[in-house]
Amino acid sequence: MIRMPDSREVYPNAPVALVAVEARHTAAATFTPEQEAELKALIGGEFPIAQPVPTFTLNFGAVSPAALAQPPRFTNRERTVAVTFGPQALVIEATHHDHFGPLSSLVSLVVSARQKVAPVDGLERLGIRYVDEIRVPATTDTIDWSQWVEPSLLGPVEVGTRLGFQPGEHQGLANFQLGADRGLTVRYGPRVGYAVQSGPLVRNMPPPSPFFLLDIDSFWTATDEIPEFDPSRIVALCNELHAPVNALFENLITERLREEVLRHA
Repeated sequence: MIRMPDSREVYPNAPVALVAVEARHTAAATFTPEQEAELKALIGGEFPIAQPVPTFTLNFGAVSPAALAQPPRFTNRERTVAVTFGPQALVIEATHHDHFGPLSSLVSLVVSARQKVAPVDGLERLGIRYVDEIRVPATTDTIDWSQWVEPSLLGPVEVGTRLGFQPGEHQGLANFQLGADRGLTVRYGPRVGYAVQSGPLVRNMPPPSPFFLLDIDSFWTATDEIPEFDPSRIVALCNELHAPVNALFENLITERLREEVLRHA
């Protein structure tokens, strides 16, 4: 049965490990120190900590200053949300996510700051990605995931089990066309450990255990025309792209998962 929720339920024990919003734009020049300071002044209430992107590059010969420049990156004090102002994309990443409203507000804040400090000419692609690690109560490493997620996600596992094969990790991929300029990709399958590690961003790390991965990317791509990098348009598009993510997620999980896991803090 297809489930189209009238409202977006906020689960106390949501399985989100990472949420990312990427707004790709036309090429932009490197930020000056003065521009970086202005950026921080505009977004410092939400992102007070500067956090350079860690990289290692081996170069031979002369290297231009632009090649060594690091894009401005800022985080909150808890280091659970970050924004990176790259030369071709603005990216927000969050390892703590309650519901979409606050994230939408952050998108508005950082896009507005980008356009005030160093405007870019146009939006080329916008994507929202949710990485979920679904973990359930289990006494062994073998979990009957058909009780917790849509059985079609298990592929040939049931056939293999009937043949006496021990199920292990596998990954599936499905692409959906949602219109001439929109699509959705979902990667899925049982795993062990973590899909998202704690690193530059801190995340809640449960004990390593079996989990079911749902990695959903909903995106819009410019077709004939490249629109302006307009904050209100980008926020509206984010909300439109979030709707199919929510609908797909709700239809890929079972009521047992909701009742026994997601609705319990």
